[in-house]
Amino acid sequence: MSNNERSEALNAILKTIPENPGIYKYFDSEKKLIYIGKAKNLKKRVHSYFNKVHDNRKTSMLVGRIEHIEFTIVDSEIDALLLENILIKKYQPKFNINLKDDKTYPSIKISAERFPKFYPTRNRVKDGSEYYGPYANISMMYTILDLIRSTIPTRNCNLNLSEANIKANKFKVCLEYHIGNCKGPCTGLQLEQDYLISIAQVREILKGNIAKVISSLKQRMIQASTDLRFEEAALMKQKLDSLENYQSKSTIVSNTITNVDVFSIAEDEKYAFVNFIKVVNGMIIQTKTMEFKKILDESAEEILEMAIADVRETLESDALEIIVPFEMQLADASINFIVPKAGEKKKLLDLSTKNALYFKKDRLEQYEKLNPEVRVDRVLGVIRDDLRLTELPRHMECFDNSNFQGAYPVSAMVCFKDGKPSKKDYRHFNVQTVEGPDDFATMYEVITRRYRRLRDENEPFPQLIVVDGGKGQLSSATQALKDLGLYGKIAIVGIAKRLEEIYYPEDPLPLHIDKKSETLKIIQQMRDEVHRFGITHHRKRRDKGTLKNELEAIKGIGPETAEQLLRELKSVKKIKETSLELLENIVGKAKAKLVQDYFKA
Repeated sequence: MSNNERSEALNAILKTIPENPGIYKYFDSEKKLIYIGKAKNLKKRVHSYFNKVHDNRKTSMLVGRIEHIEFTIVDSEIDALLLENILIKKYQPKFNINLKDDKTYPSIKISAERFPKFYPTRNRVKDGSEYYGPYANISMMYTILDLIRSTIPTRNCNLNLSEANIKANKFKVCLEYHIGNCKGPCTGLQLEQDYLISIAQVREILKGNIAKVISSLKQRMIQASTDLRFEEAALMKQKLDSLENYQSKSTIVSNTITNVDVFSIAEDEKYAFVNFIKVVNGMIIQTKTMEFKKILDESAEEILEMAIADVRETLESDALEIIVPFEMQLADASINFIVPKAGEKKKLLDLSTKNALYFKKDRLEQYEKLNPEVRVDRVLGVIRDDLRLTELPRHMECFDNSNFQGAYPVSAMVCFKDGKPSKKDYRHFNVQTVEGPDDFATMYEVITRRYRRLRDENEPFPQLIVVDGGKGQLSSATQALKDLGLYGKIAIVGIAKRLEEIYYPEDPLPLHIDKKSETLKIIQQMRDEVHRFGITHHRKRRDKGTLKNELEAIKGIGPETAEQLLRELKSVKKIKETSLELLENIVGKAKAKLVQDYFKA
């Protein structure tokens, strides 16, 4: 790949990177992963590598070797940090620090023994114990430990509290019992059943249910302040602030989820995007987004089945539990498919869905830039679905009426083809049969004139007519189509003053369009365009009529003479400045003298 090709390829990717937190991966020309990084804002961080000259030689060397970029978005900066740590340990890229498993972030362990203890550790051992974490924010981990210990008394000794040892009175209570940090299970002062209730409370707090701890801490802070123990109250306030800003439940790490595959899908009519997340020992170790082009209008379930088969073969996944967004019909008794409704598994599914939706948006935008007709078909498909049409509205026409204090009634029609204005097809209508400001009759006349002409000249009809107005204007337009024998052959809707309300013939209830919909944007563009086009024509006609009225105010000058003068001289100002000789050439001696005398008076 040449430098220009490489630069163009990287620039195309850089334009698609979002401002979400997440991790990014750099690959060289051999498609080898050479660097993994994290960012609170992916777009700013990745762009910074290419927008400046780096003093560090290795950084410059890294940037020079980047041929491809991939990224994964997550929910928070903490999640990005943890995921970066996991992936670096797994892939050990050339330009990353090599982090060892036993010297990374600590977890909190609840030991698997009689009268369990809880304490921080960096080593996870499969001995039946429970682990919570790892914690990227170590100070926060110790804050939680301190709060639990001060709120829920438990032992921290290494004694073997077997039933036989306790009955034999081998132990005596220590200082921790006397200062209130332990209830003395070693001497039988606290029964095992009561102790396990305390451990259950610890477990809930470590899972993120810290509301009780916050409430208890607030009460103790208030009490310390009341007792004038301000230093202690201030320390509690710091811990309280830290706790309230902390999100203890990470979507990246979960003690209860092991060796699980997560799949989600986002699709449109032509393409489907499947996101895959692999969780092993409670941690995300792999992510991938696959793209499928539909050939035979395959269902989401069929595409997801293909994706699952591909992942299990190419990535050698042996997970027996798979999280999916809907029920699956795969006949495999060894695999448990789960559709979570809440909890940690639902958060993982939501994260996968977020990535699938983002990549769908990203890829479709790329396709639309390369193939504009793809966007046209998509937008027209959205309009068809939103307005409940039977075919793509490739040809749409929108009508609007205009008058000035009941005078000079006109109507305008704008034409949109493939979602864009077709100005050569715009039309004005000077109303011929309606006296006074009658919008309903005006709409009936212009719809009749427009589509009678198309019918008589064997011209193609639009797939959609849009009438700017409420039920009355729509009813008049509908009646015109009926009288022409075209009702039912052309779809027609009315738009109320509140643009999101769409009315259908013979349906009293409007359809409400999502304000963010592309359908609403196109309709608004059509209505704005027909307003502009109609008002421009109306203003010209009104101004011309006003000038004619001023000339007709001259005694002896009628409408035909006024029209003749304006046609030749264009304006009243020019008529005032014209010589008598030129006026005589236009309207004759007698009328020329009347005009000149009027303006000289």
